[in-house]
Formats: sequence, C-alpha cells, structure tokens
Amino acid sequence: MEFATALIASRKCGGPRACPSAKRQRSLVATPLTVGVLALLLTACDKPPPPPPASPPPPEQQQPLELKVLTVEGPSTHYAEKDGSQAGLEHDLVRLFADEIRASVSFEVQPSVEAVVPMVAQGRAHFAAAGIAITPVTEKLLRFALPYQTVQQQVVSNPRLAPPKGFEDLLGKRLVVSAGSPQIESLHAAKKEYPSLAWTELRTTDPMLPMQLVAEGQADAALTDSRFGSLATNYYPRLRAFDSGPELPIAWAFPKDGDISLLWQAQNFFARIAYDGTLARLVDRYYGHSDNLAAADVQHLLEKMVTVLPRYRQLFQEGQRLTGIDWRLLAALAYQESHWDPLATSFAGVRGIMMLTDDTADRLKVTDRLDPKQAIPAGARYLAELRDQLPEQVREPDRTWMALAAYNMGYGHLNGARTIAPKEGLEPQWWNALKELLPKLSQPAYAARLKAGPARGGEAVRMVENVRTYYDILQRFQPPYDPTGSTTAQH
Repeated sequence: MEFATALIASRKCGGPRACPSAKRQRSLVATPLTVGVLALLLTACDKPPPPPPASPPPPEQQQPLELKVLTVEGPSTHYAEKDGSQAGLEHDLVRLFADEIRASVSFEVQPSVEAVVPMVAQGRAHFAAAGIAITPVTEKLLRFALPYQTVQQQVVSNPRLAPPKGFEDLLGKRLVVSAGSPQIESLHAAKKEYPSLAWTELRTTDPMLPMQLVAEGQADAALTDSRFGSLATNYYPRLRAFDSGPELPIAWAFPKDGDISLLWQAQNFFARIAYDGTLARLVDRYYGHSDNLAAADVQHLLEKMVTVLPRYRQLFQEGQRLTGIDWRLLAALAYQESHWDPLATSFAGVRGIMMLTDDTADRLKVTDRLDPKQAIPAGARYLAELRDQLPEQVREPDRTWMALAAYNMGYGHLNGARTIAPKEGLEPQWWNALKELLPKLSQPAYAARLKAGPARGGEAVRMVENVRTYYDILQRFQPPYDPTGSTTAQH
C-alpha cells in the first residue's frame, strides 16, 4: 500500500489533492489561495459552506462578541515571544479576524490537537485555530473554514535508513509521531494492511521532538508534515525528509451545530486576505526563509556554535544590553557577515566580525574594526540605529528585517526602494513586498530611479533570509539572555 492510499480515502471531489490548495515552496506553503481558486474550492467539493445568513443588524445594535478560540502551543500556531507578547501564524490570523468583526479574543491553549478536536465538536469554543488538517475523521466531527495552507506528509529519517517507499519499509523500525497529529490517522489506516506496524506517540508541545529523537539516535524515523520536516533539517542537517503522501489542507475548525454566520464571516475573511496579500505576508513571516540554506551551511553553523560562539557570547549579550536586540539575532548577523571571524575582510573593504565599513566605524568611534570588543557592540548599535530610522508604520518583525537589509545595502538604497514600492503596486511597510522589489535595483531602469544609484538588492535579500534562518537555529539551541539576571539561563 502506498502512503497516499493509507492516508486518506477519496472524497466526492477527488480528495484533498483534487480540491485546489495553496502552492508550496518546495515542501512548505509559500503562496496563498487566489480568490478564483477559493471560489472553485467552495463549489467543487462535496461539502460547500452554508449560504450566507441574513444581513446583520447595524454595529450599534450588535452585542460585543468575545471569541473563545482553542489553540495549541507551537511555532506554527501560538507561542510567547521573549518580551511576553503572543505570536504564531494562527494567533496572528485570529487577531486580524477579530479586529475585522469587532470582537475580542480569549485564547485557550490545549496540550495537543488530540484534545482540541473533541472540545470543538462539543461546542466548547467558537472555533479552533490549531493547525488542524481536514481529513476524513476530522470532517465527520467538525465543519471547516476555507483552507489557508496545505501540508505534505513526510517521513524524516537519518541517512542510515533508505528512503521509504511505503509503510512496509518502516516495519520493525523505531517510528515516532506526535500524538493527535493527522499522521495518526495514516498509521491506523496502514496498520490494517500491515498488522506488525508499530509506533510511539509522543505527547509534547514541541513539534520538533520526534525529529530530535531521530537526530539523537533514539528513533529511526519520524512521521510528520512539511511544516516541521523542513524546519527539522535546518536544526538537524543530517536528517532527510521524504514526501510520503498527498497534501492536506489546514483550516480553522468549527462545531457542526455552531454559529453559521461566524463561519461565513471566516470564509469571507480568508478570501479577502488571500486576495490582498495579507495571507502571503503572514506565511512569509513564519515560513518564508526556512528553506534557503544547504545542509552544509547549517552543519558549519552548528559546529562553530560549539567551538567559536562561546568566545563572543558575552559580547553579543552586551550588544543586547545596549540595544534591546536579542543577542542571538546579533550573533546570527555576525555569523552571516563573517562566520564569527574577527579578521574577516571583504573585497569592498568592510572588515571585522561585524563587517563594518570604515565610515561607519569612524562614526561609531571604533578605533579597530578587527577588535571584537569594539566591533560587536558597535554593530549592534548600528543595526538599532537603522531600525529606529524606519517610519512608525513599519512594524515588527518587518522592521528588523528591513534594518538588516539596510545593514547590507545602506539605508539610502533601502529608503529608495520603499519610495519606489507604491509605484510598483507594493506595500512599502512589508518585508515580503520589498523582497520582490530589491533584486530589481541592479537593473538600469530601476537604478535610474534611485538617488543613491544601483544597488545589489538581491544580495541584501539573501543576507536577510540567511540571518533569519540562523536566528531560528540559535533560538533552538541557545538560551535567551535576561540583562537583569532574574531569569537568565546561560551555558
């Protein structure tokens, strides 16, 4: 039996692969559904959403609504930032939706999707935003809004295990999977054909744990999906991820007998944000940079994280004390610039661990760019200055990504790109819009529109995306730093 057959039975519309879905960048969603595709999805599948309700009363006659939303902790759903604020793709989508319908939100974090599904089915919340996949089992219990993302089932294994062609290749292997994940359905279906198939279900809020166990030799393979399989190969570059089944749509889940008008509002919301680019921007924030490094690049960082980073950790933490910028982001920037080599020199004459120009060093009163004690705090201050120059409408994290681009190409070129953006139909306050424009700045037609002249904008984009990935890796393996010392956990 192939994975696709075991994972999901055919539906009247042909199964999830036959229903239109978001285009994925390699193994990860990168492009949202278009409105035309959304319309097809509404009409092509066997269970279209209900008709729109009667027109609601005027806003002044409506009772304030507090949405109760179930979610789970995780990088793709809901988590706490270092400053205590909440983030996550699902979290951000819910907040935008609540603002649109003038509602407040109460998030209730559950230990797993396995716990969320029956709670929604029982009507114990308005809906769940927990990365729930639309499968035959979940469709029987819940009603779904329009999918906003698709994921591919993957097997993640170490290099000693040959690429599995089907579940028969996993017989006798130590297989791990997150409890409550859609992969459990796939395994139970396969077990009917392969009774000896066995696996261990991990009850954890860390979706990376199955892959971590494989990397540490405590398991032979993990069954996951492309959201986490691609990230895992960044954290553990010796692992290999193999697609092993059809794509599954991810959507918000509503009770079968819940508020029809609320479901219809959610349908309209997802249609709008797919059309105006909001969905693409949010997906880019969390996933847009995760697939750009080769395994050798990641392995090199992990080795230097052990052998070199300890020499400079306190200096990066000093940079955090001066600027409030996470020391791990500063370390990621320095690694991208110099691979933590204090003697590095580029063909353009920038030098040192933070690759400062001579003019920038002079302005920051750095007498020796090759001295990390001077260069690292100065580089942190320079990045903070660039970030602070951006207008207020540029919010985080886009503000930091633009500051990193300016660190590479200069603030004048970045500001020039932001000036051009509206004329190209792009929003200058979003990084994913500038990512599209910056590589064009080396072309004569665009360079002529810049006061600062042509720029290597493509290089700046690659630099920012690499730094974002290095930062993710350092956050995985290095503890945060608290300058007050109250909750500091250091190596």
